[in-house]
Order: sequence, then structure tokens, then C-alpha cells
Amino acid sequence: MERRMSKRLPYEGIRVVEFTHMVMGPTCGLVLGDLGAEVIKVEAVGHGREGDATRRLLGSGSGFFPMFNRNKKSVALDLQTPEGREAALRLIATADIVSENFKPGTMQKLGLDYESLKASNPRLIYVSHKGFLPGPYDHRTALDEVVQMMGGLAYMTGRPGDPLRAGTSVNDIMGGMFGAIGAMAALAEREATGCGQEIQSALFENNVFLVAQHILQYAVTGKPASPMPARISAWAVYDVFEVSDGQIFLAVVSDTQWAIFCEAFGFADLRADERLKSNNDRVRAREWLMPDLRQRVAGFTVQELSARFEQAGLPFAPITRPQDLLDDPHLQATGGLSPITLPDGSQTQTVLLPITMGGERPQVRLDPPKLGEHNEEVFAALGYSPEQIQAFTSKETQ
Repeated sequence: MERRMSKRLPYEGIRVVEFTHMVMGPTCGLVLGDLGAEVIKVEAVGHGREGDATRRLLGSGSGFFPMFNRNKKSVALDLQTPEGREAALRLIATADIVSENFKPGTMQKLGLDYESLKASNPRLIYVSHKGFLPGPYDHRTALDEVVQMMGGLAYMTGRPGDPLRAGTSVNDIMGGMFGAIGAMAALAEREATGCGQEIQSALFENNVFLVAQHILQYAVTGKPASPMPARISAWAVYDVFEVSDGQIFLAVVSDTQWAIFCEAFGFADLRADERLKSNNDRVRAREWLMPDLRQRVAGFTVQELSARFEQAGLPFAPITRPQDLLDDPHLQATGGLSPITLPDGSQTQTVLLPITMGGERPQVRLDPPKLGEHNEEVFAALGYSPEQIQAFTSKETQ
């Protein structure tokens, strides 16, 4: 059942047809869907295919489908048959945007690439999510971890000599977001020109954008950026501290904050120490200052330090596991989490887009769909009979 928002969303009336899987492409549709677009997810079936493979992933992939496929309708098509391809083409003819993230050549073989479609639908906006933008690398197979390693992010995240991927699918998610931004820009341009266009977003280029601040640091200073665990911090107190019952991140990033910190904890001796007068002085004193501070706060609990830093208006953060955020009081109070029903009927909470529009978070209107759940609704509206609709899907899903 579709749940309605209390206000009109900006992309209501826009139809998106997506041929996507994994994270990058589905993220693009997630953003557009959350903002009101009707997103129809075409899932390939037959010939050993059973829809988006992320429906069945285990371990670290088990959250992919429920997270990135809400606010979408699912249709199941056997794209290896003429009837399935014809149904896809008829559906695309009604679309404002087509989004895909399959390996190069896949959509062309099916006759569903931009060059094949634009003549009959010049207003079509076509978003391709790839590993690399066109160039010497575009034949390579890319994954989030691949581009993190070759794009400097793993180097910056890990300790020296120990590259480490970031703890989430940063390039997949951001690459999908940039695909959505490109689609939004193309919609605005279409208003002026009446013409659509092809948009491309890529994992590698996204990763390079993420590390661009470090590239520019080198360009400006002539000094290479050190991996984050080995960096020379711009601030003296900016680190994780071990305390009596766990860990907490504490930061004191200005001279004003230093004075407040010393006052809050009664560290008059540190406040009066001429060696610690300015932030840069304290950075130079880190070798002896940090062990001193670690000893001074070691007897506190995480809660005690959190309360004192919060009262003083100083930056702090308990070290939190992802699952703990389901009970986060701020997310609960502000509606940052929303209930959803998964395709197997179980219920949980999901995370909404991190924006408000007119004071409201864009909500879940459609739960993550079952495979082919909307075949009849979508294709009946295109003039197909129930018998024809059945023929689109393989016997494996009927």
C-alpha cells in the first residue's frame, strides 16, 4: 500500500525506469523516489536470473536491497525474449529518466542503450552508472574497493603501509547520488531546451573527488598528505580517548575552546602553561600533552565526559556501532528512522534521506517491493492483457 506525504514532493509526475542492481544504480533511484518520482525497477528473470541478486545476498550485502530499493515498484521481465524487450521498450517510452548500472555493452546488446532510444524519445534522460568515465580505464571492471585502492582513499584511511577500505560503500552511494544530481540538472535543462541527454557517473571519478582535498593540499603545500592515522593534526586535541568504560572522541579546536575545556575540568595548570598558549603551540606540544591528557581523563566514564563536554559546548562523540543507531534518541525524536515491511513480511526500521524539505523528511511511501509485485499494475496501464503479462516472466517466477 502506498503511503502519502502531507505535501507535494518535487518530482511527482516524473517516471524513472531503472535497470539497476547492487548499490550505485539503486541509490540514484532511491534519491529520486524519495523526492517523489515514480521509480519502476525492471528486474531480469529467466535463463537463470531471479531478479536483483542483492535480494539474496548474505553478510555485508544483506542490507543492500532493503536500504536502496524503497519507494520503487518492481516489474519482472525476461529481457532475453522479444516479448520482454518489447515490453521494456513500451515502458521506457513513458519514462522521463532511464537509469542503469550494468557492465558496458549489456544495455546495447538488449537495444536499451541511449543511442538506441533517443531517436524515438528525444526528451529521455539516460543515466549510466559506471566504474570509470570514458577513457583508458573504462574497459576495467570496478568495485567500490577497487577504486578506493587505486584512488587514494584506502591509502588515506589505513595506517602507513596498511591500506584500508572505508567502512561503507562510499563510492557506490555517492556515485548514485551524483547520478541523481545529473538527472536533476538534465530535467532543469530539458525545461529550457525540450531535449534530454545522457548523464554518466562513475566510481573512480567519484573517489577522486572524495580525496581531492588531499590532492589540493599537496598542490598548495608541496607536501604529500599522510594517511589519517599518521597525520599531523591541525588541532592539538582531536583524538579518541580510552576511558574507564570505553572510548570517546574529544576535540578542542580553538584557543577559546581550550580555555573552556581547562575551566570545565579544573585544569588551571594547563591553562597557565605558556607552552600551551595557542593552538599551534599545543600542536607542537602533542608529544607530551596528549599522554598527560589521556591520564587525566582516563578515570571518567563515557557518559560523564559526554555530559561535561555537552554542557561546555565542546565537540565530542561516543564511539557508536551502526546497530546502536536504531535506538539513538536524536534519530528517534526527529523521525530520522521510518518503519518498513521487507519483501518476506518482516518489519524493521530504515534510514531516511538526510534532508528536510519545509520541515519534513521525505518519507517511505512504498516498502521494498517483492519481485514482480507491480507487473500487473504497470503493464495493464500500457495496454497488456493478463495473459501477455504472464508471458513476460519466466516459468521460474510464476
